[in-house]
Amino acid sequence: MVTKIVANARLLAGICLITLLFSGCAAKQSAALMHEKPAGISTSASVSDVPFFPQLDYQCGPASLAMALSHAGTSVSPDELRGKLFIPGKQGSLQVEMMALPRGYGQLAYLLAPHLSDILREIEAGHPVIVFQNLGLSLAPQWHYAVVTGFDLAEESITLHSGDTPDYRIPLSTFEHTWVRAGSWAMVVQPAGSFPAGAEESSYLRAAVNLEQAGFTEAALKSYEAAVTRWPESLSAWMGLGNIRYALADLNGAAEAFVRAAEAHTSAAEPLNNLAQVQMEQGHFDEAMQAVEQAVRLDGNSALYQQTRQEVMRTRAAIEKKS
Repeated sequence: MVTKIVANARLLAGICLITLLFSGCAAKQSAALMHEKPAGISTSASVSDVPFFPQLDYQCGPASLAMALSHAGTSVSPDELRGKLFIPGKQGSLQVEMMALPRGYGQLAYLLAPHLSDILREIEAGHPVIVFQNLGLSLAPQWHYAVVTGFDLAEESITLHSGDTPDYRIPLSTFEHTWVRAGSWAMVVQPAGSFPAGAEESSYLRAAVNLEQAGFTEAALKSYEAAVTRWPESLSAWMGLGNIRYALADLNGAAEAFVRAAEAHTSAAEPLNNLAQVQMEQGHFDEAMQAVEQAVRLDGNSALYQQTRQEVMRTRAAIEKKS
């Protein structure tokens, strides 16, 4: 992370130095973008309403995340995030904390693939992107977080909220060098239930699970509901939706989700087992037995399914004995 960026000239000097150091190296992704612009990406785009917080005294992590969170609808200052993100011994913030903290505000953190074009697609969609850079050298790194707010392929430039300068423009190739040298790490912060431009099923569901495990069940519910709309054949999405509805005591909704999962994946026993559990709690014992028997037929080696079957039988017997 850049040590105490206190003036535009300081950052400019660092960028100029890097430009000289890398003048003999090819920026492969930038060159490819200049050669052939990918489909779905305009020549230029910008996100104009990204709040700006100066990044001083090793605080580029908290400031960058505060900008992204505020744009996503959670008004927060860098000072509020500092104690949760800043690691004194590291003089900065680690990526794992940067990814984890948005969950505490019910926001979805999504890790992008290491492709420059993915960053541009998010900007095109109106999503600012937090990036990690090395503004120094391998032997003397200067780690730095910034927020990408725009790009212009005609001018071969990219724009960032960085240091104490909002919408700071640098050559796209220079940015690529600094970004790649830091591991090509980038993330977006999205309101629960919305999608990054390049959302992939597994990564999106992993982010939803993270929300659920952090205790933000309503935010996770929105994410799972969005996931089954976008990926209606996804077993994981329907199972996640069923489980979160069950946790929220929505038995009818849980049963519906498990039915949809079973219909989409007729060879899967898991949704049938869960469906049997829900139907038993609803008092629908015939349906529960039918579901769990099918689960056992699909996977007779599962002790869990056998246990569910025995539980359904015991519960029904107990109810019939009382009546």
